Amino acid sequence: MALLLCAFSRSTSHMKGMRIRFQQKGVETLRKRSIRVQVWLNKEEKAKLEASAKKAGLSQETYLRALINGYVPKELPPPDYYAVMKELHAIGSNLNQIAARANAIGHIDRTTFQYEANRLRKAVLDIQTAVTSPERRAENG
Repeated sequence: MALLLCAFSRSTSHMKGMRIRFQQKGVETLRKRSIRVQVWLNKEEKAKLEASAKKAGLSQETYLRALINGYVPKELPPPDYYAVMKELHAIGSNLNQIAARANAIGHIDRTTFQYEANRLRKAVLDIQTAVTSPERRAENG
């Protein structure tokens, strides 16, 4: 599976540096990185790299590139993060509609506003609990 260097092409404005054009089995591909680096690790280092990359939801290569570029990748958010964010966006949208209506008619629907304010308080408390509450460790054996 040999790669043949065909030509250099200048990158577009949204990509930095040069991209190298390769041809593989008649299919032309563009590669932003042309230098391969091989690193030797012991078993512990390899396990740490695999675990850290997996926690961040990244490939090992992408994880290492982030570190090289001065970024420490964060772990993926908990599974319910996106559901909570969706709920917060919905509450915010509802409160915004209530405020717009109140400005238009000069009166606020107190019941609707109170309901949405309570939803917001509950969502904030749920987030605080999820982020700050300690989790029970699994018992061994």
